[in-house]
Amino acid sequence: MHLFTHRLELVAATLDHICAELESTQHLATMLDAQIDPEWPPGEYDRQAQEFFRDRMRAGGEAVAGWYVWYVILRGGVEQGSVLVGTTGFLGPPNDRGEVEIGYSILPAWEGKGYATELVQALVGHAFQDLRVRKVIAHTTADNPASQRVLEKAKFRRVGEGADPGQLRFEVSRITGLS
Repeated sequence: MHLFTHRLELVAATLDHICAELESTQHLATMLDAQIDPEWPPGEYDRQAQEFFRDRMRAGGEAVAGWYVWYVILRGGVEQGSVLVGTTGFLGPPNDRGEVEIGYSILPAWEGKGYATELVQALVGHAFQDLRVRKVIAHTTADNPASQRVLEKAKFRRVGEGADPGQLRFEVSRITGLS
């Protein structure tokens, strides 16, 4: 599964991708046909998160394809090459209320270029193609204004505090969203 934006390609991770990534970033680079920065992985997408997603994908099988990790690739021309700039995805398929929770991380070298907003908009639009999805939610911290701006640009609205201290909850619904 692939999504394309103006500048990016989002590739839905398979179980093979996640297992390759846990083994070696070079193996993942070969599978994605993209360079991977030595600073990989970005943000909170650490080994523990990778193992969490691997286990969820093993348990869910083919039915959960596209509901977890998506790799974010900046595709260059022949001379520039392609670079893995971040990751995004959901914490799983829609729940019984029709909600999915989105997360995203961009490597520091690629921040501030609008990639996060671009990928969030693409993934929200993709989620709303599934009629089970009524709302996409996101959480960020009160001390992360860049993440808050990304969500606001992607038409999310702040709806209150998150479950954890210092956390803010944002959401976009099918009615007001990018569907």
